[in-house]
Amino acid sequence: MLRDSHAFSGFSTDDIPTAKAFYSHALGLDVTEAEGMLTLHLAGGATVLIYPKDKHEPATFTVLNFPVADIDKAVDALVAAGVRFERYEGMAQDERGIMRAGGPLIAWFKDPAGNILSVLQE
Repeated sequence: MLRDSHAFSGFSTDDIPTAKAFYSHALGLDVTEAEGMLTLHLAGGATVLIYPKDKHEPATFTVLNFPVADIDKAVDALVAAGVRFERYEGMAQDERGIMRAGGPLIAWFKDPAGNILSVLQE
């Protein structure tokens, strides 16, 4: 029934202008705004909706993953853009926040609303 539906994901923020600046400038994504909401236009034609929510609570899980060819270069570029990477107790992360054991190379960071995002090496 939904096989041909152009599904998309979404999550909330408490500040649309700040989210728009972060996603467009720090992350370099194509972002459009309409009716008080943002749409992230991702490679391959996928979209993600970011909507305002007065009592926003950040997700406690990763809401958006960005596969990259070289995680070290991606982390360096994001740090240069002002992104701060998370460090989680008990995880095999290096000094830059990249987890290098137990799965794909991955590093987590948060958007201005506290939602968790990641870059992971393809």
